[in-house]
Amino acid sequence: MRGYWFGLKMILIGGLLLFLMGFARMRNAQRTCSDLAVQFVGNPQPFIALDSVNKLLIQNNGPLSSIPKETLVLKEMEARLVQHPMVYQAQVFISIDGKIGAKVQTKKPIGRVLDSPGFYIDEQGQPMPLSNLYTARVPLITGEVLLHLEAVKELLLAVGQDEFLSPMLTEVAVDAQGNCQLRLRQETYKLLLGPVSDVSNKLRNFKAFYQNMRDQQEQRQFKIIDLRFNNQVVATE
Repeated sequence: MRGYWFGLKMILIGGLLLFLMGFARMRNAQRTCSDLAVQFVGNPQPFIALDSVNKLLIQNNGPLSSIPKETLVLKEMEARLVQHPMVYQAQVFISIDGKIGAKVQTKKPIGRVLDSPGFYIDEQGQPMPLSNLYTARVPLITGEVLLHLEAVKELLLAVGQDEFLSPMLTEVAVDAQGNCQLRLRQETYKLLLGPVSDVSNKLRNFKAFYQNMRDQQEQRQFKIIDLRFNNQVVATE
């Protein structure tokens, strides 16, 4: 008899716990959203306005407080953000008390193409529209850029990782065959790189030549410095 009452008590307790859990889940689902907080990560200068992010997150005509939590699909909200041409990655989450949070990483431009219309090239080597909010200080790119996006990306990333050359590079011109010509800050000569192959070695050779010329205090007015030949730097006055 004692076992019977014990079993009955456990069933009642279990049923009560299930009821309370279901009730709490229902109340939580009926909660409305109370706040919206967006954090830009990875890039100190976001290229998309906060209002634009908010509109992509909440595509609803009513106020935020009228939207039930259960109607939000976080994956869809993230997908809407990533579809924006300025956004690289996005993570959306919601707290128990109904606060919506989003971490947004915008794309990072590494070069600006002078065209009509102009655009940036991002770190993935893809076109990225210009922004009305912020102008990136990146090298200018001219010529047949769209034919050689991957090569241009490789060159810009290689130069961007070089503490010596990165602040010097101002312009890259690309011809139809993928040959690149560089312009350096405060230098009048043309720097012929040729195709973007073995680019690290070419840049290393140029830095050695440049340093040697500066150490010897040479004041020659070079017109062309050619890096297209293997392990050679050919300078023309």
